[in-house]
Amino acid sequence: MRYVVLLRGINVAGKNRIKMIDLKNIFESLKFKNVKTYIQSGNVVFDYDITDIVKLTRVIEVKINDTFGFFVKVIVRNEEEFRSIVNNNPFVNDTNVELDKLHVVIMSDIPDPKLLLNLDIKKEDNEKFLINKKEIYLYCPNGYGKTKLNNTMFEKILNMVCTTRKWKTIKNIARDI
Repeated sequence: MRYVVLLRGINVAGKNRIKMIDLKNIFESLKFKNVKTYIQSGNVVFDYDITDIVKLTRVIEVKINDTFGFFVKVIVRNEEEFRSIVNNNPFVNDTNVELDKLHVVIMSDIPDPKLLLNLDIKKEDNEKFLINKKEIYLYCPNGYGKTKLNNTMFEKILNMVCTTRKWKTIKNIARDI
């Protein structure tokens, strides 16, 4: 089975530095096949027979901690789930949306419906977000760095691990799965 792994919070502001060649090497040491990494933010695609996502996530987190000496949160999606992320973006066909302002917040799990009620948050008038299962599609025309709809806010309100990627990165990863 083909998998996509997204690491949370590596190579940001000089913290939790991992070279992609080192990341690739530890994934290969776990007997994962056809390992490829994408940009420095920790995106890995590989093949493996185990279908237990929880077990796979823990194995990767432990190996990264043992190898680099710090804990990194990991989110795993299989090929079908990742293709669904690409195919279900509600904003890509909107002619008023600039594709370079699109992002996807990938959550570790389906959020608790009660916590979703807490997402009555202040956002700019032209910003949009839509939750679809374990993803949040974001449109931030003023820039992701300026929005209150950021990864930390979603993690805090939804009480779960999230990691955010630019739409362009999502599309590039999808080409290899």
